[in-house]
Amino acid sequence: MSHVPELVRGRIVPLFPLPNVWLFPAVVLPLHVFEERYRQMIEDCLDGPGRIVLGTIQAGHEGDAPDSPPIYSVAGLGEIARHERLTDGRFNILLVGLTRVFVREVPSERLYRLVEAVPASEVPIAKEREPGLRAELLAALAARTKDLPAIPDELATAHVADMLVLRVALAHERMNELYSELDVEKRAHAALAEHARVPPAPEG
Repeated sequence: MSHVPELVRGRIVPLFPLPNVWLFPAVVLPLHVFEERYRQMIEDCLDGPGRIVLGTIQAGHEGDAPDSPPIYSVAGLGEIARHERLTDGRFNILLVGLTRVFVREVPSERLYRLVEAVPASEVPIAKEREPGLRAELLAALAARTKDLPAIPDELATAHVADMLVLRVALAHERMNELYSELDVEKRAHAALAEHARVPPAPEG
């Protein structure tokens, strides 16, 4: 039986704060869970919907991770797609990004923190401009990714823009700016601008 009954309503969700990590939608993130409070969190999640919020610790507070550091207001809601329970109680998990959410911390009686998670609705790209913008994003991705697999047409252009963001080496603050940009067209143009500004790393 879950120790977090509100979890079934999908609003009150366990928080996993990490430094310099952003959970993007449609991205699979491998995580090693070893702290007691987060082992408890995974145990509780496996009794329920299996969803957690990965919140990025604000810049300058990375060293406060063992405590309760502040996180950014836009975070990633993820679902545990696979888990491996190790003999000493640690976990290896695969967390799949579902959507960006706005978060507000709420009281918790567990060892880990809880947040209220509200889906962060995105502003779509104007239909007449999407084909050209998608083509630019795909060309930039190809320039930065050796042997880039075919991107299916059904993959949303928002995800394609995120793929490019993840492949450009960005400073912490700039990465969070792009992650938190909910206007997909603005995020795509920003990603292309960063692609033009930051040369791809040399191969080999």
